[in-house]
Amino acid sequence: MKSLDFTGKGELINRLSSQVGGKKKAISILQKRGHLMSDGKTFTPQGEKRDSMSAADRAIDRTAKRLKKSPEDLEFDKFSNTAKRVYKI
Repeated sequence: MKSLDFTGKGELINRLSSQVGGKKKAISILQKRGHLMSDGKTFTPQGEKRDSMSAADRAIDRTAKRLKKSPEDLEFDKFSNTAKRVYKI
């Protein structure tokens, strides 16, 4: 499984699992971030919000917060799993 296989909405656990090498590790990471309850199955409200986003939406959200820019100013690069600023002329 490649992380490019899980780019849609509702794929947060599967995508992270493919990126870190296992479901147990992904669940542990999500629990530490506060996105998953201690049962390892139930999302917290913050986790539900992240799970309802696609990989592109999450990358754009992370970058927009970090750069303090509008999401509309960013573009997703699926190969690097990052969002980059788009300069409009």
